[in-house]
Amino acid sequence: MRPLLLVIRTGKREFREYLLRSIAPHYRVHMFAVAAPSWELDYVDGYTRVDTGDVDAMVKAAQDLDDISGVLCWDEARIPHAAELAKALDLPGDPASIARCRDKQLTRQALAAAGVPQPGSRQVDDVGQALEAAHHFGYPVIIKPTDLAVSAGVMRVGDDEQMVSAFEYVSGLKHGGIPGWKPTILVEECAQGKEISIDTAVHRGDIYPLCLAHKEIGYAPYCIEVGHHVQADEPLLHDPELLGLLQDIHRALGFTDGVTHTEIMLTADGPKVIEVNGRLGGDVIPYLGWQATGVDTALAAAAVACGNPPQVVHDRNLVAAVRFFYPAAEDTVMRSIRFDFGPQGAPPAVDQLAVLPKIGSVKSPPPKGTVAGRIAFATAVGQSLHDCRLALDAAEKALLVNED
Repeated sequence: MRPLLLVIRTGKREFREYLLRSIAPHYRVHMFAVAAPSWELDYVDGYTRVDTGDVDAMVKAAQDLDDISGVLCWDEARIPHAAELAKALDLPGDPASIARCRDKQLTRQALAAAGVPQPGSRQVDDVGQALEAAHHFGYPVIIKPTDLAVSAGVMRVGDDEQMVSAFEYVSGLKHGGIPGWKPTILVEECAQGKEISIDTAVHRGDIYPLCLAHKEIGYAPYCIEVGHHVQADEPLLHDPELLGLLQDIHRALGFTDGVTHTEIMLTADGPKVIEVNGRLGGDVIPYLGWQATGVDTALAAAAVACGNPPQVVHDRNLVAAVRFFYPAAEDTVMRSIRFDFGPQGAPPAVDQLAVLPKIGSVKSPPPKGTVAGRIAFATAVGQSLHDCRLALDAAEKALLVNED
């Protein structure tokens, strides 16, 4: 009989269905969610409606299930609750190490204590402290909240005037998944170079790098993630310095079992840790990894959640990429949206096309709209990064908003 895997919430279909599609043939999936599932019903064996922010309620609900093998969650707002549930059920999952990942200030403290290279960082409570920290590090600096995802609220600041407005912007951010949330703010040295992310499975302290993605940033000074690409022939996955850093990061955080999404800046002085998240990467990065390399990050995450080593098998040598699209103007009412490549059709490398907003909704580009402002995305898979970029350029031109 397939092992029983408890999944805590799932997210939007366009961004997370591929995970359940991979997991369902190998596991009996039972889902905990606040609302009844819809598209997930094709992949789950059962579900329980429960407040996923209430650990005691989930523990009680779990008592009605037999032989749970693991708890898995990739929803940023519920990662701590899932770890608490796993601990209560005596399954892999450590709330303390998850907390050190989720709170970027705790991450900085743990890495600093272990001597892991990272940018200098200070927590600030008001604009005066923010200015003082910026003067200490020297402009440009980065200002960001400690516990949001997808680079929401992360800004590059170049002078005092920009810092005053940036602090006002970041301090006013809200978290849709956590009512009453208020940001704790960091000001950090601006590490400059190429930024990558690495999704890693961890089993009893051993690390298994699964997927390395190169990040593309837009909408300066807001550090908005507008795309990623993964290449199977990735020399960095064989770099001793980078692999050693990855091992040191997990050891410093006390992270021994689970999955992480680590963001690293490749600077002229060597790689430096930007942040570590105790979950799979978002933005369909694991999907890109699977398409490019054949490594199934979803199955690896399920394996370590159940206390088993992951299978990491590369069976192809391709490149995969994603690009996210925003409306051109603030407060755009979405009357219609579609991709139209015309009579020539889409380039062969175009893989997926996803339209995100409901008709009648209002969308804005950054900074007003960050993740919630996205209106569509496209993925591409090809023999080279050049093939993928040409395909994504074509998809961007083919995206028609409010054109009949």
